[in-house]
Amino acid sequence: MKTTEYFTYSVLLRRPYLKMEWIQYVLDHPIRTERQPNGRIRQWAFIPEWGKYLRVVTEPDGQTVHNAFADRRFKP
Repeated sequence: MKTTEYFTYSVLLRRPYLKMEWIQYVLDHPIRTERQPNGRIRQWAFIPEWGKYLRVVTEPDGQTVHNAFADRRFKP
């Protein structure tokens, strides 16, 4: 899995509970996908082990992970 420097050196340090397998699951099985105005792509999936929806934001290529976090406001 490719990641941005921001994800590696900022996001993972602030959110050490994130598991890379959860992020890969979202990329492989999104229940919703949206393109942001800046071209980045948002994808969501429910993580049963965690009990929350995880939002993963990728670069426009759809593969390079830029951000990931629990999305409390997401409604399927």
